[in-house]
Amino acid sequence: MKKLGKIVMTGKPMPEADAWIRERCEVVSWDELGVMPRPLLLEWLADADGLMSVGGQPVKVDAELLAHAPKLRVIAQSSVGYDNVDVAACTASGVPFGNTPGVLTEATADLTYLLVLSAARRLKESVAIVQEGRWTPTSPIPLGVDLFGKTLGMVGLGQIGSAVARRAMASGMNVIYHNRHRRSPQEENGAVYVGFAELLAQADFIVVLVPLNEDSRGLFGAAEFAKMKKTAFFINAARGAIVKTEELYAAVREGVIAGCALDVTDPEPIPADHPLLQLPNVFVTPHIGSATLETRNRMAMLAAENLILGLEKKPLKTCVNADINYR
Repeated sequence: MKKLGKIVMTGKPMPEADAWIRERCEVVSWDELGVMPRPLLLEWLADADGLMSVGGQPVKVDAELLAHAPKLRVIAQSSVGYDNVDVAACTASGVPFGNTPGVLTEATADLTYLLVLSAARRLKESVAIVQEGRWTPTSPIPLGVDLFGKTLGMVGLGQIGSAVARRAMASGMNVIYHNRHRRSPQEENGAVYVGFAELLAQADFIVVLVPLNEDSRGLFGAAEFAKMKKTAFFINAARGAIVKTEELYAAVREGVIAGCALDVTDPEPIPADHPLLQLPNVFVTPHIGSATLETRNRMAMLAAENLILGLEKKPLKTCVNADINYR
């Protein structure tokens, strides 16, 4: 099979996708642990036709990178979020950029709802009692709260948010949400649209699932936590920088809110000695929303298909900047 071009991969994708790409392309890949050094990436891109952004720390795609890649025909990334990508710069350079929406919806919704459950039932504190040998027939146990009858406030009712809302309704929760634009009645599927301030005041659990952009960066800080119920729990499964970490720490430590559960942090990874992690009512997972075998395989194959289609100058399956003039 004639190779379609030279591809730079910034990490190792899932095996099936990796083999599928290598069968069709000449591949140079960063196979070491850690983030690929940017000078080396720019060097490799000098004669590359495609870029496959892989791994937990996607590379920053900006005008500088594109200027170092004059032959680049496509960028594919195995994620839904793309706050690391200057889409306007890609469009100006005639380079299509593809992400992987849709295929990770249910897995991420499962993890997000697990965070809700973990906060409600004080899972971190309960596990610590067992692991530290403090479980005796007479030892006090942490008392959580019911989900049934409580109000879940979704900040962001996209595909993943809607899937979380379905899970919450199955538990007997009331669901309210806030978006920049109200959804249609069919898309709401029983969720009730409210203003942002109203959501903060009413919700017992606040779940954040909005993309990171200039509007959402630092959206949650001391002022927002102060508007929540003292019994409210804060859940973030979107991006860490949507929250002002130090102000979240203060809100939980001082009892402004009841606790939080996070799959994303700022900084990320969060240091093990960060004071936020020392609080008993803080539950943190290491950005594993899409981390199932089935979902990661689907993501990798969709990214691989986008990559090959771009090399062939065909429309990508999931293109963020579809209206471009190709190089």
